[in-house]
Amino acid sequence: MKKLCGSAVQFNISLGDINANLDKATGALQRVADRGAQLAVLPEMWSCGYDYRNLTDLAKQTPRVLETIQEKCRTLDLVSVGSLPELEHGTIYNTAYLIDRGELLGKYRKLHLFSTMSEDRFLGAGNASLVADTSVGRLGIAICYDLRFPELFRKLALAGAEIICIPAEWPKPRQEHWRTLLRARAIENQLFIVAANCCRIQGKLDFFGMSQLISPLGNILAEADEEDTELVATFDFAEMETYRQQINILADRRDDIYGTP
Repeated sequence: MKKLCGSAVQFNISLGDINANLDKATGALQRVADRGAQLAVLPEMWSCGYDYRNLTDLAKQTPRVLETIQEKCRTLDLVSVGSLPELEHGTIYNTAYLIDRGELLGKYRKLHLFSTMSEDRFLGAGNASLVADTSVGRLGIAICYDLRFPELFRKLALAGAEIICIPAEWPKPRQEHWRTLLRARAIENQLFIVAANCCRIQGKLDFFGMSQLISPLGNILAEADEEDTELVATFDFAEMETYRQQINILADRRDDIYGTP
């Protein structure tokens, strides 16, 4: 049974400064690859943050940002996931891009927009989930506020996800919600979680970091503090298969009572 070295990249996003953030991201990808990582997850809207006033102009630079990350992942033989502003037909989406060693395998537009922070005023919502086969396994993607909607995670699990990657900008004071929900999503779906949050001050918000890598049993394999850092941990897929055989949650579901997500 295979093993995988996964990583979460956590840094303070410089609001609206694409070049500074791109330097942080590419440097971090290099460091995690040097430590043996095969999968790296970057934070939500990592190229610019929620700079709503300038978001259209910033989104126009996303193709350039993607090209740089694709080339970096090609050089490092790395799979990466991170969300960026995507502009299409006048609408901006919060879109997570899945890159496998340089190839863009797919993208996921955030389904649940956080109205408390006015996301629904400035962004369009996605209308589809994503699970994809990659060189490191079958990956599902969710973004930040999606974490509060277990239906999405069960849908990803039923579609065969082995790892769910979660780029996020989850601010204080809701850090215990973050920690609890991440473990719950891993335990109830019996899969690995890689969650990359940003940290420190961005605009008027203070982010607590606490990026995590979690096992299917809910064990925290690595957890960050509030500073810029990169987490690396080994995922043992045999552990996941054993757990699924011991407690066969997906097979024991009652679709006849509550249906499917």
